[in-house]
Amino acid sequence: MNRIALLGQPNSGKSTVFNQLTGSRQHVGNWPGKTVEKKDGTYTWNGQTYTVTDLPGSYGLSGNSDEEVITENYIKSGEADLVCVLVDASQLQRSMYMLAEFAELDTPAVLLLNMMDVAKMQNKEINAELLQEHLGIPVLPFTAAENKDYDALKTLFEKELASPHKLASVPVSADGAEVSAQDKYDWIDRMLAGVSEQRNTVYVMSKLDQKMTRPVLGKLISLGFVLLAFIAAFIICMPFMLIGSMIPPLLNPPIANFLNSLHVHPWAVSVFSLIIPNTLYFSISMEAFVFGVSTAFGYLEEIGMLARIAYQFDGILSKLGLQGKAVAPILMGFGCTIGGTTGTRVMDNWGQKMLAMAVVWAVPCGSIWAVMPVISGMFFPAWGTVLVCLGILLYMLVMMWIVAKVFGPKLSPESARAGMVMELPPVHKAHWGHILKEALYKAWDIFNRALRTVSLISLIFWALSYSSSGALEASLLYRIGTAIEPVTKIFGLGWRTFMGFLSSAFAKEAVLGVLNAIFVGQSSVLDATFNAKTVTMDAAALTGMMLQNVSKAEALAFIFACTFNVPCVMALSTTYRESHSLKWTARVAGFYIGGALILSGIVYHIASLFM
Repeated sequence: MNRIALLGQPNSGKSTVFNQLTGSRQHVGNWPGKTVEKKDGTYTWNGQTYTVTDLPGSYGLSGNSDEEVITENYIKSGEADLVCVLVDASQLQRSMYMLAEFAELDTPAVLLLNMMDVAKMQNKEINAELLQEHLGIPVLPFTAAENKDYDALKTLFEKELASPHKLASVPVSADGAEVSAQDKYDWIDRMLAGVSEQRNTVYVMSKLDQKMTRPVLGKLISLGFVLLAFIAAFIICMPFMLIGSMIPPLLNPPIANFLNSLHVHPWAVSVFSLIIPNTLYFSISMEAFVFGVSTAFGYLEEIGMLARIAYQFDGILSKLGLQGKAVAPILMGFGCTIGGTTGTRVMDNWGQKMLAMAVVWAVPCGSIWAVMPVISGMFFPAWGTVLVCLGILLYMLVMMWIVAKVFGPKLSPESARAGMVMELPPVHKAHWGHILKEALYKAWDIFNRALRTVSLISLIFWALSYSSSGALEASLLYRIGTAIEPVTKIFGLGWRTFMGFLSSAFAKEAVLGVLNAIFVGQSSVLDATFNAKTVTMDAAALTGMMLQNVSKAEALAFIFACTFNVPCVMALSTTYRESHSLKWTARVAGFYIGGALILSGIVYHIASLFM
């Protein structure tokens, strides 16, 4: 079968090895019945096809977490013909604990001493041949981020699958009792005897680490690095987004004119001239965000800076059931939810990643800050708009806490949480070839997958909004909105503002255009939604019509409902593609839609008492 399993602790380099070996020939989903990511892929070497499974990252096999249970059961099942155990050469004794637990499973294996470049920077010398002699299995010094080592790895796999080796010794208890953690550490010490030597063993903390480990100054420096990464990500993605934004105006008129000349039905003209160019634009935007974020945060992770940022914020975010690494995607969410969602790839396991994505959804993105203050300014003075913005920020914190309480027990249960213990890796130079290759692969993968999801959701919204005359009253959206208005009134929203609320789930920047189409009638809802940036709007007319038809209490309810609704269709698609779970994406989306309506109702009824 030539099936190889990759086993290692989080951040051991498994994902890098998996991606380098399998490239685009991989399938990512979830293990049956579990909210744990499952990765399978293939590669070809010397005319033979090899299957690689990236086992869930965990710190051992003796716990009760889903990751540990899945990994142990998979190895015991015998599905893998060979297990490749990855350890961090720069933190050898600590990362060998996984091998100590694996030793009891009696399975063919090889040991990959990853991050040899980092170990070298720490002046550590590792005698791989002596370690191989002690263990009884092949040991390969390796740097996952460098392409040059992979031929040797593939050759090793080929050789070991033909003639496999097993560990020569296993941890045992001196008194015949159950093997304890101390017994495993004693075994590690025996295996490493004479293997590792470090010159200049007196450790002197660098000036950077002296500052970054301080409680307050360290957090400020960490925020500065995240902000710089945020800016860099946008600088990287903006050219691609600008190119993508040119597609709808370039393709829309000629496609529409051509189809109209053939007397094609108006609905087909609308689909091909409006939906398809905009879907392509949305997908390119997503791809650009993914590439920018992956490059910027890949750099921080590669040089060892992300570990320092995680250290600073681990105590705060642990209250939400998250690791300190989650601070980066959360802060990215203020710019764009797509970027924040993609940034959760730095999390150690699927549950943490999914919980981080759910929390990121609570962060108001840049489009919200561009739209909601405008709507607030129609009804309230400047100081009132400032209070509205402060209220949004305060409720954001409340929403993050609620999300953690609702989804945390399942995604990051208390029993699986532990304080973060780590050796800060030395700050070292980045492997830019590796960073860019990983970023390009992730971006291309998102683009291919997003086309399908965004197209489907866009077609659904198009079907609800379309009318042959372009008149709002002839659309399904109007009929549905007016029919359920008695219900939406409970949440403080009339049919007009409720339709604006629905459009906010598609794109926040479309809200003003849709409101303009509904209240003023200057354009169709379809144009306002899909061509939000090009549709002209009469701000004075919209303000006048809204003041006549919407109370201040309803306006305030609408602002909060839109802000904490589903971020947008692209964020929804990105979450689905990052989580590989339709069930959990739907759960989070349903929670946010329901929560936004409940919040809207509360805000409306309280505001009605004072306005």
